[in-house]
Amino acid sequence: MSVTETTPETHEVHHGPSPREYVRIALFLAALTALEISTYVVDFGPLGIPLLIGLMTIKFVMVANFFMHLKFDNKLYTRLLYGGLGLAISLYLITLTVMLFASAPAL
Repeated sequence: MSVTETTPETHEVHHGPSPREYVRIALFLAALTALEISTYVVDFGPLGIPLLIGLMTIKFVMVANFFMHLKFDNKLYTRLLYGGLGLAISLYLITLTVMLFASAPAL
């Protein structure tokens, strides 16, 4: 080997949760999914839609942070993905507002 050649580093940097943490995260996401599905069976009344939007947001953040490794990646990617989440929630809320006023009785 000449003096100008370099060897790759022999140590690995561990980024991300351990397999045990992945299982805990998956179980937590499964519980949230079961709660989402229960909104079709149990009548939550006016809390149904906000509950679904909140659960959607929590699940999105969990999946993006851990399974897409955004927690351990460049912050630009995190900002872009959360910006998309903000736009999606804004669109949902605008649509719900329009639907509410479209079904309101005329004055």
